[in-house]
Amino acid sequence: MQTVQELYQSKRGSAADALNQVRNGDMIIVPTGVGEPPTLLTALSEERRRFRGVRVAQILAVRKYGYFDPETADCVRHAALFFGGASRPGGQAGWCDFIPCYFSEIPVLIERGLMPSDVVFAMASPMDAHGYFSLSLGCDYTMAAVAKARAVVLEVNPNVPFAHGQCHVHVSQVTALVESEDPILEVGLPAIGPVQEAIGKYVADMIEDGSTLQIGYGGIPDAVVMQLTGKRDLGIHSEMIGDGILTLVEAGVVTNRKKNFMPGKMAATFALGSRKLYQFMHQNPMLEMHPSNFTNDPYIAGQNDQLVSINASLQIDLLGQCGSESLGHLPYSGTGGQADFVRAANRSRGGQSFIVLPSTARNGTVSRIAPTLCPGTHATTSKNDVNYVVTEYGVAQLRGKSAKERARALIGIAHPDFRDWLREEADRMSVF
Repeated sequence: MQTVQELYQSKRGSAADALNQVRNGDMIIVPTGVGEPPTLLTALSEERRRFRGVRVAQILAVRKYGYFDPETADCVRHAALFFGGASRPGGQAGWCDFIPCYFSEIPVLIERGLMPSDVVFAMASPMDAHGYFSLSLGCDYTMAAVAKARAVVLEVNPNVPFAHGQCHVHVSQVTALVESEDPILEVGLPAIGPVQEAIGKYVADMIEDGSTLQIGYGGIPDAVVMQLTGKRDLGIHSEMIGDGILTLVEAGVVTNRKKNFMPGKMAATFALGSRKLYQFMHQNPMLEMHPSNFTNDPYIAGQNDQLVSINASLQIDLLGQCGSESLGHLPYSGTGGQADFVRAANRSRGGQSFIVLPSTARNGTVSRIAPTLCPGTHATTSKNDVNYVVTEYGVAQLRGKSAKERARALIGIAHPDFRDWLREEADRMSVF
């Protein structure tokens, strides 16, 4: 029987060799964000014209590889589970595919064969003495794909942390290995202006000591984080761990001691931040990385008492329907974990869910609170699920309220320049 080191060496090769695992028509599963393997995806890009009908499925691509190319989309095509800057132009122009989904359910789609998983390309930590790699930067849906795929190809990088949790792949499960030493891509905190800061203060004032937080990515969620330094014994159960959370850990604000579910532990499914964050994750017993059908499942996440979810939206109508992922019919991002954690917070004892958005867009010329969602808008969070809505003008609590009460509350936190118009439209629609 081969030792784990002998297995490793037998599977070690070049990125060009690894491409031989890909067949025409395959779906390649790639982890979220910085969990994407740059050496493998660069090689795929360079050789994309040799393939036909290959798709690369991923949430939040962070690098614009060569295969993001309308001229070669029939060769290798991106399938977005959530759009970011790299994939958004292709999604809006139609040469990148879009697969609508809840983040919590992607592993189930893969397990049930509703979403193909032929090959996995993923970043991994170095192998430990027992033959295990850690997919710490994005175990998300990738662990489900590893269990289903015909071929599992790992890009092993010493800069990838070895994290605890359900994020480990044994060398016996791996088909091919490629080594790289490039620094992991760092993603900085978004810019925070006075509007984001005002919204953040409203939310921060409502978060109680001992709460467990889910924090989405964006300027407003990070503005909330920056104003939590006076809180005590907060916990983390989130889809993402980033530098904002790391700041709270270093300040002694996040201790996880009051968590009733996974006490003493932070839980997340992907990481997006700085080198300092990635180093913090390495062999840290405070943190566990788990697939998204654990972190994001509303039933599981809702077992945290005082769960607070904080997520951004692009538009909300007077009934409380949130359009958080498109500009009219044009895709902008995706559902991600927003609906998962809104429902989880609603299930949680003492939970609170916040949808946050500036009151206006386009330099103050458009109200983000609208009578109805723009035609074609992808509805993300339903009117039945929305709890608190926060703009820089205040907080509206919608659960349990009638349609007319909701309209009044939302108009009350709209930009003053649009309130009369909103009242007129609400009256015209007989909801005011």
